[in-house]
Amino acid sequence: MSRTADFFLQLHHQAAPLLLPNPWDVGSARLFASLGFQALATTSSGHAATLGRLDGRVTRDEAFAHAAEIVAATDLPVNADFENGFADDPAGVADTIRTAVEIGLAGCSVEDYSGPDSDSIYELAHAADRVRAAAEAAHAAPGGLVLTARAENHIHDRPDLDDTITRLQAFQEAGADVLYAPGLTDAADIRRVVESVDLPVNVLALPGTPSVPELAELGVKRVSIGGAFSLVGIGAVETAAREFLADGTYGYWDEASRAIAARDEAFE
Repeated sequence: MSRTADFFLQLHHQAAPLLLPNPWDVGSARLFASLGFQALATTSSGHAATLGRLDGRVTRDEAFAHAAEIVAATDLPVNADFENGFADDPAGVADTIRTAVEIGLAGCSVEDYSGPDSDSIYELAHAADRVRAAAEAAHAAPGGLVLTARAENHIHDRPDLDDTITRLQAFQEAGADVLYAPGLTDAADIRRVVESVDLPVNVLALPGTPSVPELAELGVKRVSIGGAFSLVGIGAVETAAREFLADGTYGYWDEASRAIAARDEAFE
């Protein structure tokens, strides 16, 4: 299976939405590939958790190294979550995109959230300029890169659907290939976003999000899960560890035994 941007973009134009799981290490990438997913995407929060950090606390070089590991883990196309492009200025974002191409990524996302330190959403014109610089770098590169532009206000407690749509429309005009507004869970809101733009729309699967068949009916073309599967793993390990620590019993082996077959099928 090709890693090329062209192939990855084609996956956004199927009848059913592209289901994009988010591995946090090489093992989870190979597990998802063995289960039959068509593409993968890194998760900034899942990667940060492997380093004992919260989301937004991974450096640019660490994110590049992690993305390269996920690319090398399977033959599937990989989309990278590079947060705000690790730069405030358009030139810095474009440089990040050029490095993404060198890593071998098929796609990359750039968001309009500045990061946890300043905790702000970029002003619209500046946000669009950043997407434009990213798109120019992505599309000028040999083989190209599928650029996903993200409007972050909903996921960062600034629910304003009109602003979200205005931003996504501006990002479309600036040259993005895919649009994404994480945090939307209401079917009417999602439909309105899809009908307001002409590009494939990604939805983040959160509690209360319509099911994949329902999202397909709404016109959604890609569904990702962010750090959810990483959190499932952390939660399962915590439960097992508490049982061992508090009770001195081994009930966790029921789940662990079931996982052996999945591990043996996925790993060499």
